[in-house]
Amino acid sequence: MAVMNFNEISRVPLWHDHLADAPELPEDLPRQADVVIIGARYTGLSAGITLARGGRSTVIIDAEDPGYSCSSRNGGQVSTSVKPTLEKLAKKFGLEKARAIRGEGVSALNWLADFVAREEIDCDFHQCGRFHAAHTPEHYETLVRDAELMKLREGIESFAVPREDQRTELGSGSYFGGVIFTRHSSVHPAKMLREFLHIALSAGATVIGKCPATRIEKLGKGFRVHTHKGIVEAENVIVATNGYTTNVNPRLRKRVIPIGSYVIATEELPAEVVDELFPTDRIASDTCKVLYYYRATPDRKRIVFGGRVLAAECDPVEAAPHLYKHMCRIFPQLEGYGLSHAWSGTVAYSFDELAHTGVHDGIHYSLGYCGSGASMASYLGVRTGQKVLGLPEGATAFDGIPHPTQLFYTGKPWFLPAAVSYYRWADTR
Repeated sequence: MAVMNFNEISRVPLWHDHLADAPELPEDLPRQADVVIIGARYTGLSAGITLARGGRSTVIIDAEDPGYSCSSRNGGQVSTSVKPTLEKLAKKFGLEKARAIRGEGVSALNWLADFVAREEIDCDFHQCGRFHAAHTPEHYETLVRDAELMKLREGIESFAVPREDQRTELGSGSYFGGVIFTRHSSVHPAKMLREFLHIALSAGATVIGKCPATRIEKLGKGFRVHTHKGIVEAENVIVATNGYTTNVNPRLRKRVIPIGSYVIATEELPAEVVDELFPTDRIASDTCKVLYYYRATPDRKRIVFGGRVLAAECDPVEAAPHLYKHMCRIFPQLEGYGLSHAWSGTVAYSFDELAHTGVHDGIHYSLGYCGSGASMASYLGVRTGQKVLGLPEGATAFDGIPHPTQLFYTGKPWFLPAAVSYYRWADTR
């Protein structure tokens, strides 16, 4: 029955339980390639697929096994990705640029749906819609108003669900209604990552795991990438490390904020419980600044529940009792059912809450997906690969926008515990 001794919970992500054996990868690092990609995750693999299919010899390296990162550890929720509103972006960049930036989120979602269908990727991709729940009456009014504006100005499909109808969408009385974003989708993140890996290998890319990059050396023409497995020279380098960015590129490291996101999975539940909690099989999230996100697993046997519950980074099992408490607050029906898994992954926030992609000192990069990378990371990986190939379709609305940092910030977010504590306090107001 219930496993209430949290120390007995598996620290391996639930998603990894459903994977076939990983493909065998070479141990030896090639000495030369047209392109070296640092990071074998959504961004790096999709860029590698594009480049290998474009005729470039491509080497993709990763400090861990391919996909060890948040790409196979996230909640499996796929959204339109761009967090700042049209109004906020218009004040900063003008209305035309703002529309283009917001439009990239829709393009990313559409691209992923098309790619999964075209490549016949087995990853439980499902356009189920998202129930975005309001945690106060005021948030509901704001949420409905903003959704109407997005529908009118950006064509983003949605409809409101008042509190009295809430249980037709979500088996909880903890919220004050919400909005359904009908195009948002769900996916099995680790299956998707593994399929990307297979496609990259089939396209001819070389993928090397357990091969951390230590330095990128600029040559007269091209680069020399130093790793724990030797040196590889290439005409082009792509950095695709997102929340796992190191001092291999100090400039990028001080422009992203690594934040741990913590996830639990319940033991297998009776079908009637899952049906009550998620009657329409949508993914769900809420309007809290320190938000929670949750869904039924693709087989509808468990609930996956994620968020951030402690100010400082911690072991996933340390976070598990706190996540369990909040899960049961939202869904009292889960009281007494146990947990089987607890894990975490590291996302990368940018100081302006936007993804960033471009070229600096000849090095291509794409990162900073702000917790919404399932579609955006893959999409911008393709666009980055197209840039390297010199294709005009590689251009994005993110190109050329400032990539901010903060004075004295070097990549270690010392301010994060205080910020999380403040936002958690604000969520109670």
